[in-house]
Amino acid sequence: MTSPVVFQTRDSGGGKQVGIATLNAPKALNSLSLEMIDLLDEQLRIWQSDDNIAAVVLDAEGEKAFCAGGDIVKLYHAMAETPVGERVDYAEQFFGREYRLDYLLHSFGKPLLCWGHGIVMGGGLGLLSGCSHRVVTEQSRIAMPEITIGLFPDVGGSWFLSRMPGRTGLFLGLTGANINAHDAVFVGLADRVLPHDTKASVLDALSGTEWSGGADDYGAVSAILRQHQLPADALPYSPVREHFDLINTLCDADSLPLLVDRITALDSDDKWLGKAVATLKKGCAQTAWLVWECQRRARQKSVREVFQMEWIVAVQCAMHADFREGVRALLIDKDGAPDFRFEDPGQLPAEYVAGFFDCPTDTHPLEDL
Repeated sequence: MTSPVVFQTRDSGGGKQVGIATLNAPKALNSLSLEMIDLLDEQLRIWQSDDNIAAVVLDAEGEKAFCAGGDIVKLYHAMAETPVGERVDYAEQFFGREYRLDYLLHSFGKPLLCWGHGIVMGGGLGLLSGCSHRVVTEQSRIAMPEITIGLFPDVGGSWFLSRMPGRTGLFLGLTGANINAHDAVFVGLADRVLPHDTKASVLDALSGTEWSGGADDYGAVSAILRQHQLPADALPYSPVREHFDLINTLCDADSLPLLVDRITALDSDDKWLGKAVATLKKGCAQTAWLVWECQRRARQKSVREVFQMEWIVAVQCAMHADFREGVRALLIDKDGAPDFRFEDPGQLPAEYVAGFFDCPTDTHPLEDL
């Protein structure tokens, strides 16, 4: 049986090696299963402590997706077997181990290059955002679309969305809008845009690098990527950059209900904006509140603290009805008609929202991050 993650090493300069971890579930758009998470975590920790490994590359098999997110379908079945309001053990295990892996990437300590080609959504962004060198390509399609299913932009999303320029992170979290490679660089989700057909050349160049084993190795990877990156005049049109001022104006509100009213009242012929507005209108009011509140809280937190907070919110989502109902409508029955509990954010009581930040366990599984 083929492993869902393939690991290999390439000999390089200075007697060092480059480790390559390849997500290998292309038929599932490389969506992360718990097995894939555990395999990655184990091998990356081995490479992290191995002085012979100078740098690591994280990529994926197939042309469609780097990673389309987590294996939500399996998570749904675990939730469906558990009464609403009760803890879902699989959810606690999945989110705990996924976020531990994501934090490992953020704190890896060696050059870590992610090749984010094709679809990069949800859990895929959790992997991309944690790497020291984040590459996207002319075909990258990026989003945090949790507004459609009753979850929230997790995997560190509260941290990186709250640190995007202006109020773009709030807009993207609320609307689940798709962005491209140029957008990703503009908002700080990616470092460089490279043509996808240069990946083999980049890997060859990494293999030919004389590694020092120190801080200079980060610059060596950057130099290779700089030689292959698309020039500025070849980058795709960036809707986020184009509509930056409008996004800031729309999201300049002192309350979530007012902010949502402003966005949903927008009448525009622009297709990108129109799709964003339509997604928010159909989206989950519970998620909208979690986007607002998680980003507000994340501004004063470290990455470690954000992952700890997100685990609490994620397992609370699994205990509530809207998350399982959103997944049912989108991925199980595929009727596109979720029956969410609240029609708009103004209907949610403050204590209901606050309850999502109450830890349901006596001890936090990520306390030791």
